[in-house]
Amino acid sequence: MGLTRSRPSHEILSGDSADVYFARAESILASEGRDPLVTMEVFGREAGILCGVDEARNLLGHVLASAEPSETQLEALHDGDAIEPKEIVLRIRARYRRFGLYETAFLGMLSQSTGWATAARACVEVAAPDPVISFGARHIHPDITDVLDYAAIVGGCVGASTPAGARLAGLAPTGTMPHSLVLIFGDTVEAALAFDRHVAPDVPRIVLVDTFKDEAEEALRVAHALGDRLYGVRLDTPSERGRVTADLVHEVRARLDQAGFQHVKITVSGGLNPERISYFKEAGAPVDSYAVGSYISGAAPIDFTGDIKEIDGRPIAKRGRIPGPTDSPRLGPVDLAPYREG
Repeated sequence: MGLTRSRPSHEILSGDSADVYFARAESILASEGRDPLVTMEVFGREAGILCGVDEARNLLGHVLASAEPSETQLEALHDGDAIEPKEIVLRIRARYRRFGLYETAFLGMLSQSTGWATAARACVEVAAPDPVISFGARHIHPDITDVLDYAAIVGGCVGASTPAGARLAGLAPTGTMPHSLVLIFGDTVEAALAFDRHVAPDVPRIVLVDTFKDEAEEALRVAHALGDRLYGVRLDTPSERGRVTADLVHEVRARLDQAGFQHVKITVSGGLNPERISYFKEAGAPVDSYAVGSYISGAAPIDFTGDIKEIDGRPIAKRGRIPGPTDSPRLGPVDLAPYREG
C-alpha cells in the first residue's frame, strides 16, 4: 500500500499554499546570491502512527528531480511506522532553495495525516480482532477526504467509505446505504430490494435497519426478503433514541440466529470512539465490525517541525537543539531516480 506517485497540485508546487515568509526568504536569498547546501531533519512531537511521509517524499522527489544528484539526498521512514516523540522521520540534504519553499506543505502532510492515522489505530487496537471502517469523510472538506481515508487505512482500518480514499490505498470503497434511500422508498425492505436489484453483485448487501421500525424487527424483515444474499445489517440508532446499546446488539443477534440467519453480520456506527468500542467489547456484544467517523476525522494534528542541522558541512542548530545530524538508524534512502527519469 502507498500513495501513487502523482504530480503534486499546482497550489503546492507554485508555493501558493506555503507560509508567505518562505517565499520571502526565497526572494531574499536569490537576490543575495546565496543557496547553501543544508541538511534539514523533520520530527514529530508526539508518539503516533506516521502517515503523510509517502506524500511528502513524493513532493520532495518532484521538486528535487532536477537538482545535482551529488548534492541531493533524501532519507525517510514509511507510512504506518510507529514513531516516538522527536524521532527523525525525514532528512533532506540539498541546496536550500530547491526545497525551502515547501516546508509548510510537507509538515502539513505529516501533521494532519499522522493525527488521523494515530486516532484510527487507537480504535483498531480496542476493537481487535473485529475490523474498523473509516466513515469520517462527511466531517471534513471534500478536497481532502481521500487523504483522510488513506490515513485511516494506514492506521489499521480495513476499509474506507470514499472511492477516492480507498483507491489511494489500493482497496475498494466500503459502505452500506444512506438513510435518505430508505426514507425515499418509505420502507426498509423496499429499499433493500432495490439496492439488491441495481447494485453490482460483488458489493456486500449491508442494510440500515434503524430508520422506521424496531431494529430487531427490521433486521428480520430484511433477512427474510434477501435470504442468503444479505451480508449484514448496520445499527446506527440516533442519540435521540439512546444510540446503539450492547443489549440491542445482543437482541438483534439472537433474533437473527433463532430465525436461521446466522450468516448475517452486524455493523455498529454512530459516534464511536475507543471508549464506546470498549463498552461493546466489555459487554460481549456480538459486533462484527465498527464504522468510525468523527473520532478519526476530528483528530488533532500531531505537530511536526523541520530543523536545519547542517550548512555547507558545518553543524548548526537553533538554541535548544543539538547541532549536526541526529543518529537515526531507522531512516532509509529514497530513490530519486524515478523522478529524474519522469
